Amino acid sequence: MKKADVLIIGAGPAGIFTAIEMIKKGTNKKIVIVEKGKAIENRSCPKIKTKKCMNCKPYCHITTGFSGAGAFSDGKLSLSYEVGGDLPQLIGEDVAQETINYTDKIYLDFGADTHVEGINNTEEVKDIRKRAIQAGLKLVDCPIRHLGTEKAQEIYYAIEQYLIENGVELIFGYECVDLILDGSVCLGATLTNGRETVEYRADSTVVATGRRGADWLEKLCAEHGIAHAPGTVDIGVRVEVRNEVIEKVNEVLYESKLVGYPQPYKNKVRTFCQNPGGFVAQENYDNDLAVVNGHSYKELKSQNTNLAILVSHNFNHPFNQPIEYAQKVGELTNMLGAGHILVQRFGDILDGKRTWEKELAQSNVKPTLPDAVAGDITAAMPYRAMVNIINFIKAVDHVVPGFASIETLLYSPELKFYSNRIKMDEKFNTNISGLHCLGDSSGWTRGLMMASVMGVLMGRELV
Repeated sequence: MKKADVLIIGAGPAGIFTAIEMIKKGTNKKIVIVEKGKAIENRSCPKIKTKKCMNCKPYCHITTGFSGAGAFSDGKLSLSYEVGGDLPQLIGEDVAQETINYTDKIYLDFGADTHVEGINNTEEVKDIRKRAIQAGLKLVDCPIRHLGTEKAQEIYYAIEQYLIENGVELIFGYECVDLILDGSVCLGATLTNGRETVEYRADSTVVATGRRGADWLEKLCAEHGIAHAPGTVDIGVRVEVRNEVIEKVNEVLYESKLVGYPQPYKNKVRTFCQNPGGFVAQENYDNDLAVVNGHSYKELKSQNTNLAILVSHNFNHPFNQPIEYAQKVGELTNMLGAGHILVQRFGDILDGKRTWEKELAQSNVKPTLPDAVAGDITAAMPYRAMVNIINFIKAVDHVVPGFASIETLLYSPELKFYSNRIKMDEKFNTNISGLHCLGDSSGWTRGLMMASVMGVLMGRELV
């Protein structure tokens, strides 16, 4: 048995910034961070060389390792409390915005680009907003600090070294298999690397396992009686268009955060993670589930822009397995694509036909995910979600003419696993004494900045 004052499970932004803030506040507590993936300097996706997903074992390097999926994503920091989940409902909007500003300065200290996107061109923004209103959509103002996929890795490497230099113990290659509980008190966690199992006892245990760990945390909640409630799950597609189509929005806003409630179902549908000149990417989760995402580099650029369109699903009693529901959608899509991401032209969806490789080769929009399989995503996407996506794309076409063109590409599945919401107070205390849950796996945040903010506030409480 080993001992720590603070045991952090998961080395994503929430866990990392918990430790950073504790160090900045002068803590003398022993901090241990456990991560089942590798150190950031040892993470590398072979697809850069192979041009196809190699389904790395035991974990996908894009989603697992120090800094989590953040290091290999597009690396965007949303600088408004209105973006990034529902944490402001828990801690208050003023506290959320103040902590965003504070956390942003930490990122700058570690080398983030000083340039902020989406804060100028007022008249152009007004014109985009006017067209959004006419289409029944809401444009959410949000300044963006773009780290870039490759630059984010440099920044998080600097953070990793900072933690080591300040006495934080980083344990890689071990995953948490269970929490150690004595009644309603958490005493630590059980860890394993597949060969040996070790118990870590701690006064405070922080679970910050990200979207990748959402399913695992949901099962843990059911097993140990950790108070939680089924929340929202997002199911959607990643859309790819030529840069020329969305050029004005890219220049003025960098990322257009649009929200709508299209007929006939009026579910919430939104754009997410826009990548000007970016690349569509594949991520692999447990049970070989392949999902689509998008990357945007600082230097390397493509001729396309990609973004996610996500439909929010809220389920009522008696159904309480939204994560499993989304996984089933993903599994069915993977089945149709023989384990690969499916891609289909929007015009083919409207015509009720599949897309063929020959048609992709003749199109203006060339897929930036080379091993995506042309097919029919509508054969796996739930009807309600597909209707919402089609009608939302038609609405966005009013804001961005050409967005709903025949050649616009839709990749599937795009899934966000953060639906299990942990019940906590504003200090992130659960109903289990000594246990705290942070970041996307807690159900309260979505994205790098809000997860980092939650870590900062947790660090202050632990000090």
